[in-house]
Amino acid sequence: MRIPVRYAHLLFGALLSAIMVSVVSVVVLLMNQSPANGFFGLWLKAVITTWPIAFPTVLVVSPLVRRVVARMTAPEREA
Repeated sequence: MRIPVRYAHLLFGALLSAIMVSVVSVVVLLMNQSPANGFFGLWLKAVITTWPIAFPTVLVVSPLVRRVVARMTAPEREA
């Protein structure tokens, strides 16, 4: 099953935020706890708790970041 291209920005935001939340939460948990019994449950709880915040944040912030990057960069000259 393929998703229509009109939803690409939502899929991009969902995947990017899920990956970032997963990576950041595991790093923070490892910094504050040892990977003992129950670590996976704590990590999953952290991901489930923070992803609903990260997803809309990515959707709102990414267009702004794209505009800032576009202003900060210039097209490369062809050789």
